[in-house]
Amino acid sequence: MVDIATRVWSHKWKIDPIVRSLIDTDFYKLLMCQSVFRNSPDTQVTFSLINRSPHIRLAEIVDEGELREQLDHVQSLSLSRGESTWMRGNTFYGKRQMFTPEFMDWFETLRLPPYLLEKKDGQYELTFEGSWPEVMLWEIPALSVLMELRGRAVLGDMRKFELQILYARAMTKLWGKIEQLRSIDNLRLADFGTRRRHSFLWQDWAVQAMTEGLGSKFVGTSNCLIAKNRDLAAIGTNAHELPMIYSALATSDFALRQAPYDVLSDWHDEHDGNLRIILPDTYGTQGFLDNAPDWLAKWTGIRIDSGVPEAGAEIAIKWWKSRGEDPTQKLVIFSDGLDVAKISELQSKFDGRVRVSFGWGTLLTNDFRGLVPKDSLAPFSLVCKAISADGKPTVKLSDNSNKAMGPADEIERYKRVFDIKAQSAQNIIV
Repeated sequence: MVDIATRVWSHKWKIDPIVRSLIDTDFYKLLMCQSVFRNSPDTQVTFSLINRSPHIRLAEIVDEGELREQLDHVQSLSLSRGESTWMRGNTFYGKRQMFTPEFMDWFETLRLPPYLLEKKDGQYELTFEGSWPEVMLWEIPALSVLMELRGRAVLGDMRKFELQILYARAMTKLWGKIEQLRSIDNLRLADFGTRRRHSFLWQDWAVQAMTEGLGSKFVGTSNCLIAKNRDLAAIGTNAHELPMIYSALATSDFALRQAPYDVLSDWHDEHDGNLRIILPDTYGTQGFLDNAPDWLAKWTGIRIDSGVPEAGAEIAIKWWKSRGEDPTQKLVIFSDGLDVAKISELQSKFDGRVRVSFGWGTLLTNDFRGLVPKDSLAPFSLVCKAISADGKPTVKLSDNSNKAMGPADEIERYKRVFDIKAQSAQNIIV
């Protein structure tokens, strides 16, 4: 077992760069990257850091020199022979050679493109520009770097024994959650916590704890490097990025309405089984399902990532029934702001009505709430999103109006095109 406190105390060691590999990322990123490489390799995009918790003034906490050093390190990374062998030869979701030889040939020579970093009003403006398949792979490492540097800054003045006590308390807290989860019947739970983790070492420890503590109830991790190193299933499908960019490229209102379905049509051509998971909330779940083609109802399931999760699941159940499908055979993956109480509540409510699964994120890999003075290690909401494609702005509406993003006039246009009425607003915790 790694002595995390000692490694943190000596975190200047070159053995502990924040991002260790190009596959120290979420599995869905690699799946989407291959799809983009196949379908839209020349699309030019811009990704940008967005701090949805502006009271966390990152540029006043994180040293710019350290940030640049870590980002430069990420830019120097390339795929190792062992990592390439794992991607080329491993079985993912029951499929061998998930990644095509053409994609792997490209990925094996990839270096991430340059970044642009500036300070403004106590925040960092961090942007990435270039071809979509290259730029998209900056999202997860950029978030991981900033989250861990913020943690290092907070812990910077702690001595070794203070750190040992801190991590002992954090381990006890997480193990307590695991003990509560053990009692939940039919639980299926995966780690989705890479992007806003406390650190790589902590995520790795959390995954090991879940593996031992939950046994078969823990089904895998979204982090490809940890999945490889710990011989676990790599978990993930697709994200809002695809419909956001497809929609930005649409040349008419009609094409815009069709864009989210075009995404899934391309995905349908590439994947089957448990990779056919609908993410319906980019422009409102209800409208998306009401207008969805019948072939989508035959997909394996739905991921609910915004809004009131109970409401989203009920909408999905009603939709499947209306399309002649049996909801008890469908998979519902909950993945928004989860912690033990909500996991238990959702499992109890929907077990037997659908096949229930959970992607547990930030409050698995970064719950240090209440463990340091002023709660200065509490997790916060930091994202890195595509903000333009071929010079056109992207938009996300979500089922939670607090997660909407894009220029105001474009948001109004999208609401009109997708017939979005009044939306609810929920607090964004993480």
